[in-house]
Amino acid sequence: GMVQKLDQKLPVANEYLLLSGGVREGVVDIDLDELNVYARGTDYDMDFTLLVPALKLHDRNQPVTLDMRHSALCHSWLSLRLFDEGTITKWKDCCTIVDHINGATNYFFSPTKVADWFYDSISIVLSEIQKKPQRGMPKVEKVEKNGTIISIILGVGSSRMLYDIVPVVSFKGWPAVAQSWLMENHFWDGKITEEEVISGFYLVPACSYKGKKDNEWRLSFARSEVQLKKCISSSLMQAYQACKAIIIKLLSRPKAISPYHLRSMMLWACDRLPANYLAQEDYAAHFLLGLIDDLQHCLVNKMCPNYFIPQCNMLEHLSEETVMLHARKLSSVRSDPAEHLRTAIEHVKAANRLTLELQRRGSTTSIPSPQSDGGDTNQPDDRLAKKLQQLVTENPGKSISVFINPDDVTRPHFRIDDKFF
Repeated sequence: GMVQKLDQKLPVANEYLLLSGGVREGVVDIDLDELNVYARGTDYDMDFTLLVPALKLHDRNQPVTLDMRHSALCHSWLSLRLFDEGTITKWKDCCTIVDHINGATNYFFSPTKVADWFYDSISIVLSEIQKKPQRGMPKVEKVEKNGTIISIILGVGSSRMLYDIVPVVSFKGWPAVAQSWLMENHFWDGKITEEEVISGFYLVPACSYKGKKDNEWRLSFARSEVQLKKCISSSLMQAYQACKAIIIKLLSRPKAISPYHLRSMMLWACDRLPANYLAQEDYAAHFLLGLIDDLQHCLVNKMCPNYFIPQCNMLEHLSEETVMLHARKLSSVRSDPAEHLRTAIEHVKAANRLTLELQRRGSTTSIPSPQSDGGDTNQPDDRLAKKLQQLVTENPGKSISVFINPDDVTRPHFRIDDKFF
């Protein structure tokens, strides 16, 4: 809200999609090469991803056609010709300019320039907050730009909350390139409506392997994925979380496989396997082995289709050496999955112990933070942290958005699916 008031670039009526888990957790399909490593327990206690629409195109009923002539599948350039003159004037400094032979000028919205502007704006806002600290305002522990992502760690009472903030372009409707996917049969048919699945999509600031970083955006179906999670059985979700915990450490070097690949494979498995099999409540162990096998198959064949745009192979750019290295690591998991799962659980327990220890230490000190008014810090204000955690915990698989009024940033407005709080 304060960034919007700074130069009025952000839309006034804006909706920010809040996702549980950071970008490093594979919540959105963004390459992880440029992200600094943060560890739960050491650096933060809870992590979220916040999608912030810099531009919105919400006035179309027909499929959205994007300019994909210059980019790889699942990616697009974005010309500001789709918007009015006022928008072009406002965002001109965040564009790359292409002059045509006929004398016309085209402005392409640049993900790198938008991210630079956003980081600079957030830095200005945070410095203003630090000059005039208010009671209850979170303490800013860290602000870093990781490629096109801005990572902020806030101290809220005794909790440290990591926000990966992603500037995006928000669209209502559905992209024409994914139109054929709607014609197929899917596991969610009859469980949720097509309108819920195709209510909107995003362009996120991520480039393809050989693309032009200054111009290329990646299509993201984060809003649809939140809806689809409602239709996945709890035992399969347990298996997915277990598999993610194993691979996130084991397959982190070299960067090749992310939890987003694993989630795509899970969605494909839901389409492929009988619904009554996937509904078995005591089959979590079977599903874990199945996910490991599917991932192994994808690596050996160097093939992982995007769930919404199947003609896009998300592993196409990897070298044979890299995929075989990961396939061998995964073979060791498959030979003794229980041991690897125990190791992953021990890591989580250690992180939790560290968090509790730091919170215990914090509660015994009385040094006021720069953002406090020097009052009693023995009673840390954890209400915001607890409210967010409660919202996420009590609403699994639901779409949580935040509406902010730039004229009153003290009152966030949460929407869970279609209900407001």
